[in-house]
Amino acid sequence: MKESLERPVVLCIGGHDPSGGAGILADAEAIQAAKAFAVTVVTALTDQDTCGLRRIWPQAPERIVEQCRYLAADSAPRALKIGLLGSSGIVRALVALLDELPHRFPVVLDPVLASGTGQALVDAALLNQLRHHMIRRCSLITPNLPEARTLTDAQDPDECATRLKADGARWILITGTHDETDEVTNRLYGPDGFRRDWTWPRLPASYHGSGCTLASAIAARLAWGMEMEEAVAAGQFYTWKSLQHAFRSGRCQLTPNRFHELHPSERVR
Repeated sequence: MKESLERPVVLCIGGHDPSGGAGILADAEAIQAAKAFAVTVVTALTDQDTCGLRRIWPQAPERIVEQCRYLAADSAPRALKIGLLGSSGIVRALVALLDELPHRFPVVLDPVLASGTGQALVDAALLNQLRHHMIRRCSLITPNLPEARTLTDAQDPDECATRLKADGARWILITGTHDETDEVTNRLYGPDGFRRDWTWPRLPASYHGSGCTLASAIAARLAWGMEMEEAVAAGQFYTWKSLQHAFRSGRCQLTPNRFHELHPSERVR
């Protein structure tokens, strides 16, 4: 990213992970690493660590929306990243907020439907709000394959993308981190039949916050003005490097090293 006294602001809306591996703290680190700046609104407090999530406490929807309005008016964000939502009431409130914001900017939705260790984080009402109201208001959604299947009741990634487009999705990045293959294939679907795949060597460990890192890295690059395909490609490269250099901050999953040192030739990718 280019150096500048003025850094683009990304408004991040999501849960707080006290372990620091995922959630709002992960968002802020990935965005700061891209030399953008994160302003944050917490949708839910959580009881979790690198071994798993035990409980969430969703915050009041009206307070979330009020803080978002203040930050949007004060900081003029150039992108918005949405993560853990916490309740169907929060989704309804944010949908109304997206409709009232005066300036259109990229909205990246990481549809967090389960924790990194598999605990479900949504109920039927929240899932319904995502499918029929939130997805169509976002520029990009970044589900992993299990999340895409949950959102669509389909199995094949291409069929998942077709159904998500029918629900109004514009750009869809379906990640393959949960496959049992030697390589990870991420698939980007866009308007007018656009399709591009990326294949990455599968890393050996389990990681806490990789989805947050990827979505936020893409949002930061969109805030800098990158086109979607370029931002998605660069965000993946950055995230893979963060996982490659991950470290142990707790007993279980590794934490992505979002401030790893890149070779100068890698920084613009």
